[in-house]
Amino acid sequence: MTIEVLHQQDVDQVVEIIRQANQIVADQFGITADNNPKHPSLYTNDWLLADLARGEEYFVYKHNDIPIACVAFEQPRPNAAYLNRLSVLPTYQQQGIGKALVEHIVSYAQEKDIGSISIGIIAAHSELKSWYITLGFEEGVTKTFAHLPFDVTYLRLRLTED
Repeated sequence: MTIEVLHQQDVDQVVEIIRQANQIVADQFGITADNNPKHPSLYTNDWLLADLARGEEYFVYKHNDIPIACVAFEQPRPNAAYLNRLSVLPTYQQQGIGKALVEHIVSYAQEKDIGSISIGIIAAHSELKSWYITLGFEEGVTKTFAHLPFDVTYLRLRLTED
């Protein structure tokens, strides 16, 4: 296994990883193109390229040189980062790959002297929330957005003291 920065030749596969991994969540929570057209289950190459153009960085987990998972890192402020689009192909889930990618982002953020990493998840996704908490994230506020068919809970991992 290796974790690498996204290479151009892997863009199509990474988009498919994001779509497949998030389709499970879309099915579970009744998310469709009609009620949430920007959900990752509908991800496109154009969206990924727009993320990259904004400065978001993608890391790809490869098994036998084949991409099977990914995560995105965004740094909106000097001392804060977002962990985005953590996605593992369904056949490889529950094998510690997601945890390895989170740990990679944590190490990357520490190298950049970032104080905290945040993530937003579907508030009702209690299993995912519990998983992030076991990785050291703390539950924060839950917000309602008019354009989303679910509430969003924010979680934060402190890397340094405030």
